Amino acid sequence: MKGLVSAVGVMLAAVLMSGCSSDYVMATKDGRMIMTDGKPAIDKETGLVQYTDEQGHQMQINGDEVSTIIER
Repeated sequence: MKGLVSAVGVMLAAVLMSGCSSDYVMATKDGRMIMTDGKPAIDKETGLVQYTDEQGHQMQINGDEVSTIIER
């Protein structure tokens, strides 16, 4: 019985943790739609928007090129 309770607890924790990361869509002023894995971060000093693309690569785009950022 303890093993079953532990297994259910681990599965519940995994489901809850997987729901913490939301995906976002960034629309650029030239009409591109950029899908991100997680929330993009805006660097106030440089003006760059840092994000992880759907393939897991760390990317940056000039914040002046981004028109909107929307959570999916």
